[in-house]
Amino acid sequence: MSFNQLQLIEPVLRALSQEGYTVPTPIQEQSIPVVLQHRDLLGCAQTGTGKTAAFAIPILQLMHEQQTMHHGRRPIKTLILTPTRELAIQIEESFRAYGRFLDLKSLVIFGGVSQVNQVHALHRGVDILVATPGRLIDLINQNHVSLRDVKFFVLDEADRMLDMGFVHDVKRIIAKLPAKRQTLFFSATMPAEIQSLANVLLTNPFKVEVTPVSSTAETVQQELYYVEKKNKIGLLVHILENPAIKTLLVFSRTKHGADRISKELNKAGIHSEAIHGNKSQNARQLALNNFKVRKTRVLVATDIAARGIDIDELGHVINFDLPNIPETYVHRIGRTGRAGANGMAFSFCDSEEREFLRDIQKLIGKKIPVMAEHPFSSMAPSQPERKPTQSISIKKNYAPPAANREKRFTQRVVKLVQA
Repeated sequence: MSFNQLQLIEPVLRALSQEGYTVPTPIQEQSIPVVLQHRDLLGCAQTGTGKTAAFAIPILQLMHEQQTMHHGRRPIKTLILTPTRELAIQIEESFRAYGRFLDLKSLVIFGGVSQVNQVHALHRGVDILVATPGRLIDLINQNHVSLRDVKFFVLDEADRMLDMGFVHDVKRIIAKLPAKRQTLFFSATMPAEIQSLANVLLTNPFKVEVTPVSSTAETVQQELYYVEKKNKIGLLVHILENPAIKTLLVFSRTKHGADRISKELNKAGIHSEAIHGNKSQNARQLALNNFKVRKTRVLVATDIAARGIDIDELGHVINFDLPNIPETYVHRIGRTGRAGANGMAFSFCDSEEREFLRDIQKLIGKKIPVMAEHPFSSMAPSQPERKPTQSISIKKNYAPPAANREKRFTQRVVKLVQA
């Protein structure tokens, strides 16, 4: 199926063509016709499935079809609520791209920066508002934002709203919306509280579920490295000696850890930057842009900060720290292997993270292949070493010298990258 078969209007199709879009993803193919029929939607899809276009494209078309002459300031007709600044920025950019040939104005608002420019833009009038909960609540309380004319409401990344403690703010915002509206609800996972919120928000919704959260994409090759905590930096530097790894996204469990990893990589001569909640908005956006244009080779991120990263050509990710929530593992490695491209996800596991590993492997329903032959190997006692491949022959109880292990490790990484 092509976008031409989804009953889209010519200005939207023209914009999609300029963006290079010809074939919709599964969630776009299923969602767009439903939204165009004015139905509520419950979308359950993991990162990288194309859900932003799945709601932005039909909303733009419906708004264009319902557009009337403006007398005075444009009222907000669409509200998209999302948990992070980076994701909010990218969603608003998508609305502008898909609606470039339509007479609709969009605006993104978020905290961490002065509200002056955002308030001025609101007073000039906008049709589509993309917002994070905290800043939106602030501007509503200051009477800079009115939601009484909203016809389309999108709650995106609902599970992350819960993780970040925004559910109370979300409920306060929902209470200010008109009862008569079309609601689109997206969440990668559906814990009980999120399901309860969906039940309250949605009326006879159509459910779209694409790639359950417990599954990992077949295009992503996964490797597990047992390594002691003190040796993780050394292993990371060693992996980055492979020139085939042009860019790398590294996940840290903590903000302090992200800063430390970036600092150590820079000491080793590997240009790296870290993004997390303690960084200013300008610093985060600059680091992200540097990474996208490959000025920065390694970006170290916490999970929340990384939710705004959307880079189709990202080939490699590393779980420097295993996540303590197994679903997070799926989201992390979903940053690579997008749009049918191949990707690689390396995961480090120290002795304190073995319980996290068990939970992850239980969720995804398979064992992550172990990369045993590397210079910093620390095999788990209960974990059998993977059989050597092809011509490599190792006798039982024989540990190859470090130099040989290092050489074989490098050969294996090169082989995986070239696969």
